[in-house]
Amino acid sequence: MKPFTYEKPRTPAEAAAATARHPGAKFIAGGTNLLDLMKLEIEAPGHLIDVNGLGFDQIEATPEGGLGIGALVRNTDLAADERVRRDYAVLSRALLAGASGQLRNAATTAGNLLQRTRCPYFYDTNQPCNKRQPGTGCGAIGGVNRQHAILGSSTACIATHPSDMAVAMRVLDATIQTVRADGATRRIPIADFYRLPGDTPNVENTLQPGELITHVTLPKPVGGAHVYYKVRDRSSYAFALVSVAAIVQRDGTGRVALGGVAHMPWRIEAAEAELPQGAKAVATKLLAGAKPTEHNAFKVPLVERTLAAALLEAKG
Repeated sequence: MKPFTYEKPRTPAEAAAATARHPGAKFIAGGTNLLDLMKLEIEAPGHLIDVNGLGFDQIEATPEGGLGIGALVRNTDLAADERVRRDYAVLSRALLAGASGQLRNAATTAGNLLQRTRCPYFYDTNQPCNKRQPGTGCGAIGGVNRQHAILGSSTACIATHPSDMAVAMRVLDATIQTVRADGATRRIPIADFYRLPGDTPNVENTLQPGELITHVTLPKPVGGAHVYYKVRDRSSYAFALVSVAAIVQRDGTGRVALGGVAHMPWRIEAAEAELPQGAKAVATKLLAGAKPTEHNAFKVPLVERTLAAALLEAKG
C-alpha cells in the first residue's frame, strides 16, 4: 500500500473543501472494497476523506411517501429495517444475498453502489485491463471469462457490476442524491447513474470528481410480490452469475432487473410489457443484442430459467 494522508471532516462542506485541496482524493466509509484495492495498488489515492462523521446514517420517510436512505446506512441496518422489509422487500432480500454478515455490518449504502468490478483481470496488475489502466487492453476478452458480461459490453471491457443491492435499487427506481465540491446538489435517477463501458470502461458512473453521495431515495411503495433470485457458484459469499430482481402485481404486470450480466444493473422497461406472457417472452427482449463468449454462453438460458423461477415464486 502506498503512503497517503487522511482527514475526518465534520460537515459536508468540509468534505467538499478537502476534495478541492487534494485532487484525486477518495471518500472512505466502510472501506470494504477501497482498502482491498489500495492494498493491491489498484487504487492509490494520495488522500483519504473519512465521511463517517457526516451524519448520513438515518432511514427516514419522505414527504412523498417514499423512503430516504442515508449514504452511510450500513447494509445490515438497511436490510433489517421494518419499512424496507415490508414495503421494499426486494431490497432487503438483495442485501441479504450479498457478501457475509461481517461485511454487511461495515458496508454502506453509497459504497455498495460504488463498488468496483470483481473481474480477476482487473485485480491482477500483471494482466492488461482498460478499466484499471486505460489503453492496455482487456485480458478477459479471449481469456477465461465465465463470469463476465453478455449484455452492454464493448471491445474495451466485458466486466460486470458486482452489487446485488444496485439491482434491487434499479427495479425500485431509486434516486441518488449528491453534493458537489462547490456545494451544489443534484438528484440522479439510478437509470442514469451507471455508464456502459464503451471506450472508457474506467468511467463507471456519472459522478463528477469530488461529488459525494448523501442519500438514496426510494419512491412510494408499489406493492406486489417482491422476489430476488441469485444464482452463484456457492451458496454464500459469492457474486452472481445471474440474478433477478422482480416485482410482480396480481394482474401479472411488474418490473424486472438483472444482475451478473452487464456493466450495470440491466433493466429494459419495454421487456416488462411481456411479463403476462411469461419468462421466455421477457427474456427474449431482455437478452436482445446479447454477446456471450464461449465460456459464458450458459448465461443466456440461465437468465430465462432464473427469471422463470422468480416469476413462479412471485405468482405464488
